[in-house]
Amino acid sequence: MVPVAAAPCPQAARLWLPPLALSGCLRAAMLRDTRGLQLQPAQRHNYFPATPLISLVWWLDGTGEWLPEAGFSALAVDDPQQPRPLMLGGPFTLPSHTRNPGPVHVLKLLFLADAWQALTGIDPGPLCNRLIDPTPLLPPDWRDWCAAVAGAADDETRLSTVVDFLRPRWQALRPQRAAGNRYADWMQALALRAASSGAGRSLRQVERRIKAWAGLPLRELRLVSRAEATYLAVAAHAPQDRVAWADLAAAHDYSDQAHLCRETRRLTGFSPEVLRQRVAQDEAFWAYRIWM
Repeated sequence: MVPVAAAPCPQAARLWLPPLALSGCLRAAMLRDTRGLQLQPAQRHNYFPATPLISLVWWLDGTGEWLPEAGFSALAVDDPQQPRPLMLGGPFTLPSHTRNPGPVHVLKLLFLADAWQALTGIDPGPLCNRLIDPTPLLPPDWRDWCAAVAGAADDETRLSTVVDFLRPRWQALRPQRAAGNRYADWMQALALRAASSGAGRSLRQVERRIKAWAGLPLRELRLVSRAEATYLAVAAHAPQDRVAWADLAAAHDYSDQAHLCRETRRLTGFSPEVLRQRVAQDEAFWAYRIWM
């Protein structure tokens, strides 16, 4: 059941973009801090779209619960009422809906899946649509780093600790990819690398490599890439503007407006216009708002 819309609270969340040296590794960090804010119950809901990214999440304060519903991820975790201090999740092929019973302080790092695998040796495929305690899987130096992030004095120190740890490890891999901060950039770089790697050059072999690196098939990556580009275009409109959805669908390679509506529902759980209005008016859609 969708909660009653509650006005956005801009100070409750922010998006952090990594330095250029980590642009092929980290897509972003989401920070959510509702301590000291007088939020209504409906403002403590959280909606997230389907994503090809790997999430490493620190629960620094507070708790949350997963709210499975029709069209959303039905995630099974050990105790959905009590998140562990550190959790690892994704990629997700469906949107998700969560709720925080009270104030929270959360840091979520969003890794490109192939970079995550290269850095940690952890295959993203088995993580698809799952949320787990990563501690047994992480290398020892990563476990120490995760503890240091959790124990940092404030969020700015945490983010500095993130950069200081990841930058030398990422540069040691000598990544050869185009820098970019959108799904389309990443997908194109993956496709180029897959086409020039190994002995086989057929489309099927390229797609196999992409799925092995990203944990998702190329078709899924194309879907989210197109959706992101479309909603960046939507975000350029003022909330009171009328959006010509048929024209937007044509401009972003959908077969028609109905195709755009189907894919939007698949990735977000909502029709394009409802999603647009909820992002503008409802605190529960903070993750969409800061992403755009």
